[in-house]
Amino acid sequence: MSAGTFTPRPGAAPVSRMIAAQTALETRMLLRNGEQLLLTVVIPALLLTLFSTVDILDTGAGKSVDFLAPGVLALAVMSTAFTGQAIGTGFDRRYGVLKRLGASPLPRWALMAAKTLSVLVTEVLQIALLTVIALALGWSPHGNPLSVAFLLLLGTAAFSGLGLLMAGTLKAEVTLAAANLVFLLLLVGGGVIVPLEKFPDAAQSVLGLLPISALSDGLREVLQQGAALPWGAAALLAGWAVLGLGAAARLFRWE
Repeated sequence: MSAGTFTPRPGAAPVSRMIAAQTALETRMLLRNGEQLLLTVVIPALLLTLFSTVDILDTGAGKSVDFLAPGVLALAVMSTAFTGQAIGTGFDRRYGVLKRLGASPLPRWALMAAKTLSVLVTEVLQIALLTVIALALGWSPHGNPLSVAFLLLLGTAAFSGLGLLMAGTLKAEVTLAAANLVFLLLLVGGGVIVPLEKFPDAAQSVLGLLPISALSDGLREVLQQGAALPWGAAALLAGWAVLGLGAAARLFRWE
């Protein structure tokens, strides 16, 4: 009997289709979560608006928004790639979601790819919204957009690795507390709102090595000063990305 139109063809869908479907699911779950929206959209937008319109901190010469906008973009990347991903993946692991997905036809590397793509989709939405707000507040960005995109991708890789490392090694409740604590500490000490020059010299040398500081300062060099790609910041972010993703790949526990 010749094969007909309705002949069953059992088997898994193509990996590309599975990744696309999982990416869409991960993105919808992320955007429906009230706590994640608070971290990824509301807090960065409020910080940008508040500190750009109210003279609270001395951010140096020029308009406050020119200093704040690059830092808030870096904060948006950290909130999604690190904090949001760590918390979401940690609870997926606790409730057995990762274990069940691991038993499905979706390869584990494809699941990580879907989570990464979901982070990138969310970041595009964040950056678009924050850019509109910053421009409305009088922001005058400079520099090459490709340099900005490269720094944002490196920052995403660095924070994703650290977020997955935390989610894959700690209990979900510990991850929830630790990720939020790290978010607050890096918000204050990572050069996002407060210039690193305001800290003591000894603290500056340590804080300057953090990925959020590298991303904030690198974006400012491009967007505020119109500089070429800051290779020092890019190298530091690449180092954090290799360290975080390598440790996550080695130590991540799926159950």
